[in-house]
Amino acid sequence: MADFPEYGIFNSRFGLPNSNKFDLEEARKNKVPNAEDALKSLKDLLCSNQNNDIPHLEDDFLMRFLYARKMDIGESYTLLCNYFSYRLRNKELFENLSVDDPLIKQALYDGFPGVLPEKDRKGRCVLVFFGNNWEQANYPLEVVYKSLLITLEELITDVNNQINGFVVIVDWTDISFRQVTSISPRVLSLMVEGLQDCFPAKFKGIHFLNQPWYIERILSFLKTFLKEKTSKKIFVHGNNLVSLHSHVTPAILPSELGGEGPPFSPTSWAHSLTTQRPEPK
Repeated sequence: MADFPEYGIFNSRFGLPNSNKFDLEEARKNKVPNAEDALKSLKDLLCSNQNNDIPHLEDDFLMRFLYARKMDIGESYTLLCNYFSYRLRNKELFENLSVDDPLIKQALYDGFPGVLPEKDRKGRCVLVFFGNNWEQANYPLEVVYKSLLITLEELITDVNNQINGFVVIVDWTDISFRQVTSISPRVLSLMVEGLQDCFPAKFKGIHFLNQPWYIERILSFLKTFLKEKTSKKIFVHGNNLVSLHSHVTPAILPSELGGEGPPFSPTSWAHSLTTQRPEPK
């Protein structure tokens, strides 16, 4: 089997507790009665194909792919293969992928991404990005992507996030043309491929707010890489907060997004990632 120390259980590297092991009773409570059979079928498929690029995997890790593809065995297997193939083809992206990296830590503390403390009414975890907090001279878009991958890997250790999925809100208020010109098309296409086809998470909605015309040009470029199913999950609201609130309740949103909550704290999620470490033995 291939050696994949970075295959995805990042919490073991962060020193964060892994308390969300696969639980059949939990799956049944969440109306997934075929979870046990699906898991067995996926393991049988892995065994029969003898894919040497995929290491031995624990049940809770495999369940992430089954939840991401609604227990469809074939699609889950394809996603799992894509996950490891993507990492093999982009090794430089995953080398030293850690919150201890100074640039990644800075991106996290700038709120890239932020994770709201409360879920939406459908139990989905909400990630937020405020574009004007990004100073491209400090770190490139690739670092933002790395911090997002670290965040998602940690969040999907929670089985509820695996089941209910994620909502992403990007507020482009006051982002400058100069900032946008530094966005690499190569990294954008890498992000689309990685998140759309190679990561075990369900993205239920991606919302853009206060986008200037030059961001709309980027969105047009991105859509050339998106599948129709993914494209339908992208919502462009302009400055219409009412439109955003029709998808995400203002009860959980920060005040910057017209919500009822306090102002967004860009450091809260970063602090939770960088401080929850066990005492050295």
